[in-house]
Amino acid sequence: MIRLPEVDSTNNFLKAMVSNSEPLPEGTVIMADNQFAGRGQQNNTWYATPGLNLTFSVYLNPSFLPISRQFLLNMAVSVGIREALTAFLGDFLKIKWPNDLYYNDQKLGGILIENILSGNKYKASIIGVGINVNQLDFDLRLLNRPTSMGKILQRDVNLIELLGQICSHIEGQYLKLKSGNLNSLQENYLNGLYKFSQKALFRQDGKIFEGVITTVTDTGLLVILSEGAEKQYNFKEVEFLNNI
Repeated sequence: MIRLPEVDSTNNFLKAMVSNSEPLPEGTVIMADNQFAGRGQQNNTWYATPGLNLTFSVYLNPSFLPISRQFLLNMAVSVGIREALTAFLGDFLKIKWPNDLYYNDQKLGGILIENILSGNKYKASIIGVGINVNQLDFDLRLLNRPTSMGKILQRDVNLIELLGQICSHIEGQYLKLKSGNLNSLQENYLNGLYKFSQKALFRQDGKIFEGVITTVTDTGLLVILSEGAEKQYNFKEVEFLNNI
């Protein structure tokens, strides 16, 4: 593990190390006390008060995984993180497709996986994770109503111990993925999926519709049943709205 007092983005730092051809052992972790330009999905900004939260990135090299099925890595990482946090927060913690962590209906964290390819093979996979841990105050203008482990538990959580537990669970799920244990992985992912098999609201092309999530494919497409028909969506085609 490399711990940095400050960096623009742990993902950027780790990608630079990979591009410089530095020999990195798989599982290298970059943790930052202050990440001042963190990023989320679709270039959204990730805000975190310095020293109170977990912002880190993990280097993996899933050369065994076909590029066409790269969302399976997202599933493995998401399940691993949820397993670690469920020990603290119980079953209220869910994975919100495609890359968020939600406690009840409030955002607790996010995952950003950036794959570096060489031809049709992986050169590296950078797993970026941000989790609200001990921060208690958030910008009230944020629509996803963020929360933190500290607010939920009413106590501080040791960041380094939590990081160790999360990385251990990610490793366990990654090894299962490597062994080809896919049925268990997909089942665990769906069991922890936010609003799975429940009515929810979605937006496509400016129009809001009601539907039920029936599954997520191993290519990362969200399958929604609406008006008696199932349809597959990628994260650019449909927006997951707040509760009904």
